Amino acid sequence: MIHEILIVGPLQCNCSILGDETSREAIVVDPGDNISRIVSTLEKHHLTVKQIIVTHAHIDHIAGAQRLKQLTGAPILYNQNDLPLVKMMDIQAAWLGIPTPEVAPPDASLEDGQVISISGLTGSILHTPGHTEGSVCLYLPRQSLVLAGDTLFSGSVGRTDLPGGDSRKLIQSIHNSLLTLPDEVTVIPGHGPKTSIGSERESNPFLQ
Repeated sequence: MIHEILIVGPLQCNCSILGDETSREAIVVDPGDNISRIVSTLEKHHLTVKQIIVTHAHIDHIAGAQRLKQLTGAPILYNQNDLPLVKMMDIQAAWLGIPTPEVAPPDASLEDGQVISISGLTGSILHTPGHTEGSVCLYLPRQSLVLAGDTLFSGSVGRTDLPGGDSRKLIQSIHNSLLTLPDEVTVIPGHGPKTSIGSERESNPFLQ
């Protein structure tokens, strides 16, 4: 599998490009900004985007999705419970002092247990509400990898003081959906360095 992580936007969001070396099909996760860099990386690997996945509808994760769709024709998928956040994108932009990006409802909603598949690559959606109502993670069992959005970080967890946040739900989601994964699974959070399920289970102070 081709896996490129690009740090995009003013809040340094981890955008993942997941590609299959044989079919050259790809999934882009959380294209929050810097779409020209994302497109250049896709071209470097001769990849065609088949799906755009947004882990949650905070501006730093979703702002570039519509532009990437316009350039590639790939559908945008995120959980419909985050539509209230999309409707307040102008307010989110004002928090950061940036122009309001063009956003839209998802082409399809991502639901818990849903299979995400391109030629040569298969994963499943874990609905992990708490950081936002619609937060999801993408788990790729064959690659022993989970893209955790802003649900789980190295040594920390997602903030819950923004609209849609719920600290009780967040901890419950992590315990029920993420800590049930094998220890060796690599975690790519929405920001910051990667970690592993085992490491977070053992030492994350928020999960003790």
